[in-house]
Amino acid sequence: QVQLVESGGGSVQVGDSLTLSCAASGLTFSRYDMGWFRQAPGKEREYVASIQWIGGARRYPDSVQGRFTISRDNAQNTLYLRMNSLKPEDSAVYFCAARPYNARGNGYRPGEYTYWGKGTQVTVSS
Repeated sequence: QVQLVESGGGSVQVGDSLTLSCAASGLTFSRYDMGWFRQAPGKEREYVASIQWIGGARRYPDSVQGRFTISRDNAQNTLYLRMNSLKPEDSAVYFCAARPYNARGNGYRPGEYTYWGKGTQVTVSS
């Protein structure tokens, strides 16, 4: 049974940093591209970052480029998201997701991912 479990969320102030983790089990982690998405109340799930199965290409939307860093440790089956200079608009539930390394598409859309965690809340106050 595949499980993705996010942790590290919390309530912080504007400009603070957080590091989210996603512990994966039940799959060969190193053969999956991984992504982070977020969803605020009343909004669609939004792409935040992705990283290839061997830790190669990392991609980000403009909204987080230069502030967020995605990384992975294939030996520990863990995905990370380092978030710096947090803003109120970063407040959301953050989800990690997995898709096979040979899946089609660029990994920007939620529908391209096979497995999902249950999310961790991030709240940024001004």
